[in-house]
Amino acid sequence: MQDSITPPHSINFSVRDYECDMQGIVNNSVYQNYLEHARHAFIKSKGLDFAEITKSGIHLVLMKAELDYKRSLKSSDAFIVETSVERTSRFKFVFHQKILNIESKTVYLTAKMTIASITANGKPIVFEAANQLF
Repeated sequence: MQDSITPPHSINFSVRDYECDMQGIVNNSVYQNYLEHARHAFIKSKGLDFAEITKSGIHLVLMKAELDYKRSLKSSDAFIVETSVERTSRFKFVFHQKILNIESKTVYLTAKMTIASITANGKPIVFEAANQLF
């Protein structure tokens, strides 16, 4: 059960000084924050709200994170996170994400984030409103 990948949604960011480590580059863990914020913005752009989805009893949880670091972001770098999604089963979605330099379009990171829809008790549940994502 595979839908085609949606066209990418983009959101702009810039690196803040405190996100950098002693080497002067963005700490690897910070990239996941950028990606999560971009996924939530993507969902919101489709008329859904992550908090409301959770309140309705559906938990969208990250099952697998595959990040391929290409280059390092540095303080004040301006970048875009592009996000698209595909359904891989009744309960799972894969968000395909890229972090790119705003001007040069140089790729800093590619990611494949697998999300499952479950109940608060951890049982798979069909997220019917997910059809709005496609």
